[in-house]
Amino acid sequence: MDVILHIGAHRTASTTLQHYLRSNAGALRAQGVGFWGPMRTRQAGLLSGVIPVPGGDPGAQLDRARGRIALQLETAARKGVRHVIISDENILGSVRRNLRQRRFYRDAGARLARFATAFDGRVTRIVLAVRGLDAFWASSLSYGVMRGRAVPGTDDLDRFVTQGRSWRTLVDEIATAFPGVGIQVHVHEELAGRPERRLWHMLDGAVTAPRETRPPWLNRASDLPALREVLALRGEDPALLPSGAGRWSPFDDAQAAALREIHADDLFHLASGAGGAVRLIKESTLQTGGMNPPDGAKTRGQDDDGQDGRMAQTG
Repeated sequence: MDVILHIGAHRTASTTLQHYLRSNAGALRAQGVGFWGPMRTRQAGLLSGVIPVPGGDPGAQLDRARGRIALQLETAARKGVRHVIISDENILGSVRRNLRQRRFYRDAGARLARFATAFDGRVTRIVLAVRGLDAFWASSLSYGVMRGRAVPGTDDLDRFVTQGRSWRTLVDEIATAFPGVGIQVHVHEELAGRPERRLWHMLDGAVTAPRETRPPWLNRASDLPALREVLALRGEDPALLPSGAGRWSPFDDAQAAALREIHADDLFHLASGAGGAVRLIKESTLQTGGMNPPDGAKTRGQDDDGQDGRMAQTG
């Protein structure tokens, strides 16, 4: 049985993919595909204890999680499931933690090592979506402001640019935690609004992916009017944000250019296979922009984002 672990990342249409898989669960089940999303991994507690919670022994919590996962996978196999897709972007950490630490998934390596132990060699593929870093951080910062974080200043923004971690770092940590497991990397700008194509790639075309004529845009980053309204309601100055409508682009031209250069280097590295472990999925549906197109509505669902934390709407 294939065990496919989709680990996000945040702000890369994870919630839309989870919604699609959940909405089409019956049709997928008939083809031997099972889906476990955040309603199961978090709310039902499947992955509880992989990352230790206060008040308990970390080793014992991990052992219980490993037993729980093994039992659930064995039950699925007995029911004829041939492919299990497990999707939870919080495996990597959280948007809040990224913003608080001003680092790109700083603790991902240690977290991934515990998840590798919990799955006990059963994972056959890791799936990760990557997004232009300027857009990733802009979406994350919009998420943070909507949930009470202050508007970042120039020094804060510089730290996001210079903090030294990127998709390449993260992929290297995935390969270290899951040695010998293939890593499939989806380009957000091409596949965000096409969950049926993401599923098709995840399973190497082994199933007929149900089509949706217009997938919903779930958990998109808030636009500037909404962000200014939230600041005003909190008694903060809406003028801290630019005037006008549209998405918030917090970085200046130099900062954005630096982030785009880092991302272009990452994509080049991933396209080369990153030492043989990575398969970069890039369908070349974009007509302009080269390897690192500017963030805009070039495909349906471009600004569709994953949600961190409360997942009542997903999986």
